[in-house]
Amino acid sequence: MSQTISQLIAQELNVRVDQVTAAVTLIDDGNTVPFIARYRKEVTGGLDDTQLRNLDSRLSYLRELEDRRATILKSIQDQGKLTPELEKSINEADSKTRLEDLYLPYKPKRRTKGQIAIEAGLEPLADKLWHHPETEPENEAGLYIDAEKGIADTKAALDGARAIIMERIAEDADLLEKVRNHLNRNAHLEARVVAGQEQAGEKFKDYFEHSEAISKVPSHRALAMLRGRNEGMLTIGMNADPEQEEGVRQSYCETIIADHYGITLSSAPADTWRKQVISWAWRIKVSMHMETELMGAMKERAEIEAIEVFATNLKDLLMAAPAGPRATLGLDPGLRTGSKIAIVDSTGKVLATETIYPHPPQNQYDKSAQIVDQLVRKYNVDLIAIGNGTASRETDSFVADLIKRGNLKVQKIMVSEAGASVYSASELAAKEFPNMDVSLRGAVSIARRLQDPLAELVKIDPKSIGVGQYQHDVSQSMLAKRLDAVVEDCVNAVGVDVNTASAALLTRVAGLTTTIAQNIVDFRDENGRFDARTALKKVPRLGPKAFEQCAGFLRIMDGKNPLDGSSVHPEAYPVVKAIAEKNSKDIKALIGDSVFLKGLHAVDYTDDNFGVPTVTDIIKELDKPGRDPRPEFKTATFAEGVNEVKDLEPGMILEGVVSNVANFGAFVDIGVHQDGLVHISALTDRFVSDPREVVKAGDIVKVKVMEVDIQRKRIGLSMRLKDEPGQDNRPQRSSAPRGQQPARGRDNQRGGQRLRDDAGNSAMGGAFAAAFAKAKK
Repeated sequence: MSQTISQLIAQELNVRVDQVTAAVTLIDDGNTVPFIARYRKEVTGGLDDTQLRNLDSRLSYLRELEDRRATILKSIQDQGKLTPELEKSINEADSKTRLEDLYLPYKPKRRTKGQIAIEAGLEPLADKLWHHPETEPENEAGLYIDAEKGIADTKAALDGARAIIMERIAEDADLLEKVRNHLNRNAHLEARVVAGQEQAGEKFKDYFEHSEAISKVPSHRALAMLRGRNEGMLTIGMNADPEQEEGVRQSYCETIIADHYGITLSSAPADTWRKQVISWAWRIKVSMHMETELMGAMKERAEIEAIEVFATNLKDLLMAAPAGPRATLGLDPGLRTGSKIAIVDSTGKVLATETIYPHPPQNQYDKSAQIVDQLVRKYNVDLIAIGNGTASRETDSFVADLIKRGNLKVQKIMVSEAGASVYSASELAAKEFPNMDVSLRGAVSIARRLQDPLAELVKIDPKSIGVGQYQHDVSQSMLAKRLDAVVEDCVNAVGVDVNTASAALLTRVAGLTTTIAQNIVDFRDENGRFDARTALKKVPRLGPKAFEQCAGFLRIMDGKNPLDGSSVHPEAYPVVKAIAEKNSKDIKALIGDSVFLKGLHAVDYTDDNFGVPTVTDIIKELDKPGRDPRPEFKTATFAEGVNEVKDLEPGMILEGVVSNVANFGAFVDIGVHQDGLVHISALTDRFVSDPREVVKAGDIVKVKVMEVDIQRKRIGLSMRLKDEPGQDNRPQRSSAPRGQQPARGRDNQRGGQRLRDDAGNSAMGGAFAAAFAKAKK
């Protein structure tokens, strides 16, 4: 890797060059980001996982840039056109866009009008008219008429000369940079409804007559307009001169072109021709090129932002508080097909399954209550996890009545079903429960995700968990890579019990492939539980490098070595041994002795391999071995009697769970089958630019009902409990698109109705704030 790349990344991350160089070396040696972040702090100077992820991403981009640079230099060199000045410009290009601009004139392409004109000998004519405006075009062009070369008259000669200059303009890298900078500052993106599509495109109504700065379009609006165009409801394009009066044909970009070449247009004989060349070059060549480029850049920015929204929400969901190892009854609500029950023990093992029919049309209420009561008592159930899909509130009321009537010592909790049906029908679920009906697998998933959301949700494609924003409109490869990184970081931050973990969970551990993870499970099934981390070395294909990467993240609870249940890496066990020997203590006695450990000085136990950061981490881990970074388990209490949207009234204060966070606000599940929206302006009394400054997915919050649209099932909420419905409480009109109220429940559905965002996709989209904020400033 060149030093230049290290310097660039160091500057962008605001860290030292040697930190970047060290991290890159570790990455190139096959080390994973979680391993580097936790166990190589001395080497990288303490770079965290976020910095390392950004470094890794930027490193890939810059290396691709270097490869492209080399390819371009070779191509131009082979053409015999590489000058020292051009080589210098190419070597100094700091982006792929600049690099491609420089390559444009030399890029192999089909014969163009300009090339044909040059071959016909018209280049001298083009140069004379362009540089010597006193030249009379018709007279000069007459000298180049040659039927054999395809130049039949003066018009053909002038057209050919114009094509030559137009192509020069369109391939001038320095000019393109000037135009690009101007457009980034001034151009607007404009959207218009396609004639005749006003009714069909109602969900895009906010964009029927829309214009805003192209460089500042928020991701949700950009993706909504792009989807509207893809669906044939909108036309979108770039307006290079939004401040210009209608009827004015000349763009300011034409002035930029003229100024770039030092051309002053007046009444000289060739000025009419030169003006036409500039105008055509802008409208036919440069404008189209720039519109495509800037629209592409806007889409890329929007995708990155949308992916980051998804990644942040996913992390919050995965790192939600676990209920812990407690016997749990999972209840997947249903009406006609019944409600499915699965009971799992404290380790997640399935003990029993059942189907009950407490709701219409069967109405077997008492029989169902008796079955659940017996199961709860028989298996000493502590928790009842109720899926939030169809009939969830009816089932919640049924369970509440059951608990009261039977005086049962259990706690009921509503659990998101998002992705449960995807898991149920997956190959993984079939392998895990080969003899279990698909419908019952969902109940198992619901129970387990209450016990440990992370361990269960890793079995589901992240895109099916229901916390994305326009997830189907973004680069799927980029999305998958980012979400996989989030899952990997979360799993390794928490750690994994190697004796209970599924293959799906183990696959997310640093250094483990799908094959090795399955080999661990197979080895465990054949030989019994692992009693030491060192026993992992016996697993087929788990070599020294894989062991180095994964060992610190795998836990052996109640094993031979007490350190195997902690995040202390086996390579650092000698440090713990040194601490114990120096203080005449047994290693077991060290663990959990807070008073003693707080009195230690990390610097006293450093050596050539382990510095202060690592020793400090070791001491902290010894104090609370295997500590879980996730928060304490809490649940929201939904209001009794508020089961559907029609039960809501403006002014109600309710408790709910933040189900999703977008750029424009937060969606809150208040137990009525539809999430309500707290617009960003109603999250708090102070100004916030990002809703995540106030809330995150999984938070329990109190909200006031501000507006209810029963017909559309839209709910406007506020976390500013002093706000009054019907009053002007908001400081600004919502800029969020319409039609994006998400339904709750399995794969984001209620009663069979798929969640549709404002662009008609079955994914969490933007907001419906415009419906509630009309004319509010």
